[in-house]
Amino acid sequence: MSAPAPAAPAPPLPAAPAVVRRALTARRIAWTAAGLAALLCAVLLSLAVGARAIAPGEVFDALFRGATGPNAEVVRSLRVPRTLIALMVGVGLALAGTALQGITRNPIADPGILGISQGAGVAVVCAIAFAGVHTLSGYVWFAFAGAGIASVAVYAVASGGRGGATPVKLALAGAAINALLVSVTMGVLTTKASALDEFRFWQVGSIAGRDASVVHQIWPFLLVGAVLVVSVARGLDALALGEDLAKGLGQNVAAVRIVAGLGATILTGAGVAAAGPIAFIGLAVPHLARALVGSDHRWVLPVAALIGPVMLLVADVLGRILVPPGEVPAGVMTALIGVPFLVTLVRRKTVAA
Repeated sequence: MSAPAPAAPAPPLPAAPAVVRRALTARRIAWTAAGLAALLCAVLLSLAVGARAIAPGEVFDALFRGATGPNAEVVRSLRVPRTLIALMVGVGLALAGTALQGITRNPIADPGILGISQGAGVAVVCAIAFAGVHTLSGYVWFAFAGAGIASVAVYAVASGGRGGATPVKLALAGAAINALLVSVTMGVLTTKASALDEFRFWQVGSIAGRDASVVHQIWPFLLVGAVLVVSVARGLDALALGEDLAKGLGQNVAAVRIVAGLGATILTGAGVAAAGPIAFIGLAVPHLARALVGSDHRWVLPVAALIGPVMLLVADVLGRILVPPGEVPAGVMTALIGVPFLVTLVRRKTVAA
């Protein structure tokens, strides 16, 4: 009796990693498209909703058909600059928070916690109290300079001693500089009481009352900062694995930190100068972006740049309609939205380190 013929070899199974990569890429594209759609809806809401409700058709006519009348004037002269500032500030703070969390490997790092926003605040209060600056266009330059000086101080303190500017030392230095700057701000305000009323409206964070001149002043800085942060996306991915592995992958860790930190400082300085220290955009948005598209910064950064302005625009619209005819500042609304959102992320254990 002849021996049985050998069984035919089983056909090769598709490579699991390739299938997973395709599925992950499809998911990332879908969430990016959803973020873009949400941003367009938020822009439309910002242009149409307020003390004077304006139909979407009238908004379109005012923007693209040269319509005249009170509604068209409100859209073009008031709501378009306000919406543009919200777009730019939302993008800037979201990218800055993502970069700072990447270079510090600290999930609670953001421009406020690391002292950059407070540096801008000290500069603004000094401009009001000692330099006689009383316009938003004047605040921009002081706030930008203050943010830059604060970030340099944090890095200088953290880079001293053994090991250089490690994530833990950056976080501790940021906390220390932030506490110092808060004390300086309070000291100036207590000795210059006349500056208190003016400063508190800036300090709460708002995009109301801004005009097109502020847009023209901050967009070049936001563009430069965004380019710097995006240029080190791969370096931020490598840093997430640890400094030794990042060096083994050929990354210049110090250069990545400096470029990303400089970009985050420029973005924060411009955003805080334009709208004041808006809370929770830089802290919460990066976590949401990572929950949606994973930890690859080549996807996290663009998605964060979409989610940031959506959060700020929605917060601003809600602030307009909650207590008519008054308004709740956008900085207050982002905190009200951001706190429960961040708590939900923590409870679901989706916050990435």
